[in-house]
Amino acid sequence: MLNRKLGIINLSKKKVIIKKTPDSLKKLFLGGRGLNSYYLYKMIKTGIDPFSPDNVLIFGTGFLTGTLVPNSSRFNVSAKSPETGILGDANCGGYFAAELRYAGFDRVIILGKAKKPTYLYITDGIIEIKDAKDYWGMDTTEVQQTLKKDLGQVEAAVCGVAGENLVRFACVRTGVKNAAGRCGLGAVMGSKHLKAVVARGTQGINIAHPEKMLEIVEELKEYIMNSKVSSILGSVGTPFLYEVSNTLGAIRTKNSQLNAWSESLNADVVETFVDKMIGCSSCIIHCRHRNKLGGEGPEYTAVGLLGANLGIIDPAHVIELNNICNELGLDISSSGTILGWAFELYEKGIINKKMVGEELRFGDFELVKRLLYKISRREDFGNILAESTKNVERFSKKSEDYLIAIKGLPQSDPHDCRYIKAFALGIATSSRGADHLRSRPTLEIFLRLPQEVRERIYGKGVPNDPTSYETKEKTVYFSDNIFATIDCLGICKFICHGFNSPHFVDYTWMKKLIYCASDWHFKEKDIQEIGKRVIDIERMFNNREGISRKDDTLPKRYFDRPMPLKVAKGHHIDRKEFNNLLSRYYKLRGWDEDGQVRKERVKELEALK
Repeated sequence: MLNRKLGIINLSKKKVIIKKTPDSLKKLFLGGRGLNSYYLYKMIKTGIDPFSPDNVLIFGTGFLTGTLVPNSSRFNVSAKSPETGILGDANCGGYFAAELRYAGFDRVIILGKAKKPTYLYITDGIIEIKDAKDYWGMDTTEVQQTLKKDLGQVEAAVCGVAGENLVRFACVRTGVKNAAGRCGLGAVMGSKHLKAVVARGTQGINIAHPEKMLEIVEELKEYIMNSKVSSILGSVGTPFLYEVSNTLGAIRTKNSQLNAWSESLNADVVETFVDKMIGCSSCIIHCRHRNKLGGEGPEYTAVGLLGANLGIIDPAHVIELNNICNELGLDISSSGTILGWAFELYEKGIINKKMVGEELRFGDFELVKRLLYKISRREDFGNILAESTKNVERFSKKSEDYLIAIKGLPQSDPHDCRYIKAFALGIATSSRGADHLRSRPTLEIFLRLPQEVRERIYGKGVPNDPTSYETKEKTVYFSDNIFATIDCLGICKFICHGFNSPHFVDYTWMKKLIYCASDWHFKEKDIQEIGKRVIDIERMFNNREGISRKDDTLPKRYFDRPMPLKVAKGHHIDRKEFNNLLSRYYKLRGWDEDGQVRKERVKELEALK
């Protein structure tokens, strides 16, 4: 049985409680993102300041994390977001999550605020609150290396100097590259004086049917590795998406003023800076780069948002900026988007040299590098940029017209969604803001699927045209649900059905894996309900914080300015069509016309224990 424990740590009171998560809740949410969202909804009071001790910070592993299941390395970090003021959640791989489970825990819930720098040390059923004064001020790699030197072969999830300084888009890091990047959760760590959560375990994970699991796992590995996309990811990683998007003219460039950029950032060029490809715990894909400039990456997100979006052409410069963000503990997506926004505002005269202290311009590598360090330390203009999208109030209401963000979260995806209508709906309705990993229907981009395959995945009548508004609510609805479920299981989306492939881990595979691990007999429709339950409880959290239909919108530029280049030229989002699409999506979800979860559903989910 997967009988890991739940640790509840009150830093203010220096108190640790260890409990068992009820099987009834695991059957409803499995783990990972699902249980994290459940506990956030139950434990966070409406209207709290995300930097207050009242915020709740959760590290939660997936139901299958640390088992033999391929790519089962994932965990979720969750809290109320200091960047958006709504639900904050980020998913991450690496080796930390498996180690946390080997130490005997599925999840740790962190309350209060320590009086001084602190870290948690978790070993074989024990949680200790330790003094972190010697680690405070270290970057994310240095602190992990020093913890290993001091404590042995531990794995840690840490915040960098950006988190310590409460930069609203500071991330949580583990390993050399892996980041729980979104929503500023590294800053929540900093606000609690929590430098690291450190795990070391020797306990195995007992499962119900080990021999059957071995058999299913071998079948799944063969199935995954026979896919063409697996070999592409394993050889060049996610940067291959840059060329696909750029060819369409769907790459965010210079704060989305343009929609295509240089071929110098194509995957084959980036590949010349790569030492080797590596993977996370239990990974069979190995999509991560170890680069020759002393770090890991870049991912497609970094190539797009630290490259094209900032007008930078040299891949070596993009990789160096990627490494700097990782060391400082900055979310790459927000860093690239906020800097691009500031650069255009300066061009337009909305902000000036008196406020900034120097000239801002696209394409200036040294400027970007300098600003990243200033942001992490909250120095000069960096102190302003560290406030992320909250600068709308400082820069003027007009500045919001140029901001590529939704619900206060800068868009994570380098894709310009004016061409791909399902992407547009997905980022508009995502529970954490302008984010692609909640519902990204990637098959809209690179595959002209046979109609029967498309309908088998998304439902009847979904056209093979990414520019059509017709039935795209079905595409997003399907993606929302299955991606939420894969996050609950702790499996990487790269092997999830419908993410990069029409194959991979679908509800049938999930049913087999859950049974082998737990002896629980789920029907496929029961597993589908888990994803729906997670989406609804996240929406309930956001509704409670004031989110409604008015917030499920897009950047003004996406509506008002047609794309100027390549295949996508002339495309934009039609307001009336989008409004109708949003209504159809709400209807599928069972929400009301204002995007509120209906009272009877709220009552049902609030009663769960």
